[in-house]
Amino acid sequence: MNCSPLPSSPAPAQLLTGATRRAHTPASLVGDTPVLWVGEPFTEAGRGFWAKLEGHNPGGIKDRTALYMVERARERGDLLPGARIVESTSGTLGLGLALAGIVFGHPVTVVTDPGMEPLVSGLLTAYGADVRVVREPHPAGGWQQARRDRVAELLSSYPGAWCPDQYHNPDNVAAYAGLARELVAQLGRIDALVVSVGTGGHSAGIASVLRGYFPGLKVVGVDTTGSTIFGQRAAPRLMRGLGSSIYPRNVDYTLFDEVHWVAAGEAVWSARALARSRYASGGWSVGAVALVARHLAATLPAEARIAAVFPDGPHRYAGTVFDDSWCRERQLLGCEPAAAPDRIAHPGERAVARWTKCETVLDPAPAARAAGTGAAALAGAAR
Repeated sequence: MNCSPLPSSPAPAQLLTGATRRAHTPASLVGDTPVLWVGEPFTEAGRGFWAKLEGHNPGGIKDRTALYMVERARERGDLLPGARIVESTSGTLGLGLALAGIVFGHPVTVVTDPGMEPLVSGLLTAYGADVRVVREPHPAGGWQQARRDRVAELLSSYPGAWCPDQYHNPDNVAAYAGLARELVAQLGRIDALVVSVGTGGHSAGIASVLRGYFPGLKVVGVDTTGSTIFGQRAAPRLMRGLGSSIYPRNVDYTLFDEVHWVAAGEAVWSARALARSRYASGGWSVGAVALVARHLAATLPAEARIAAVFPDGPHRYAGTVFDDSWCRERQLLGCEPAAAPDRIAHPGERAVARWTKCETVLDPAPAARAAGTGAAALAGAAR
């Protein structure tokens, strides 16, 4: 009988080469997320951008800031051992705080509104978080202010409870220095950064560090129509995770070269097109950021290296962004964006209802506070 020798098996040490890292704590799973080249057919031939896939974190991009804010608060003595964490969230920070609560041993209460996806609410409960839902929006500050008001009530009922206050906590900015350094290591050179803006944490944290490496960096902020952050009037907003009806102090207006507002239907189109073409997508923020990054790839020099931050993945949006019935009821299907954004010269020029760009970036809060009206006044009172 002619027996062929069996192929030799690699030595155990060889098997470990290139293997994924082992984690002794769930916090170790956060960070070192990949970047993916997004090119044609989503972009024009020969053009594209690099997407930082923060959906590869256990809960999304805000795992980074939740762990960081909690750790710093514990070091300062602001958060005592075993004390409760209470915060307002549309979803992603809640998942991060649930992770931080498990890692550091704190009960977590998150305050949200009826727009939170059932999947996220279910995950938060599974992770041991106490989920509270406000039922009526604030008459001026909308759901966001209603959530913050409820947080203030809960803090008074839990002795020793601590609120991260993600909208104004500078630790929310500092938490993203690591992400910025990952981008430098992964891409070597970055000419333009595209980031969504909500609390202002990751846009300020990433852009400020990258500017230290690349002084000529072009920073493009992405907001949603109906958001007040960059000087538009407040209006009902369907998109979650970006935009605001208050003025978060973490937003660093000096960093931005331009801002784009994107409508919900346009973000849906973009997120779906991205999923079909690159098998990598996400929700509202990802769709909006990808649309703007695609535009930059088409208009900047071909050699420009563009980094776009995708804050999460697609899974939580199966019942919204990627659900035909849900989108059809809200007239979000068939909203293919124009080839280029509309333009306004000043944020207060007019209310925008479709993808629009503005190269004048101003902090609208001082004027609003001086007048003592609007969301800025409410934001100050809620602090």
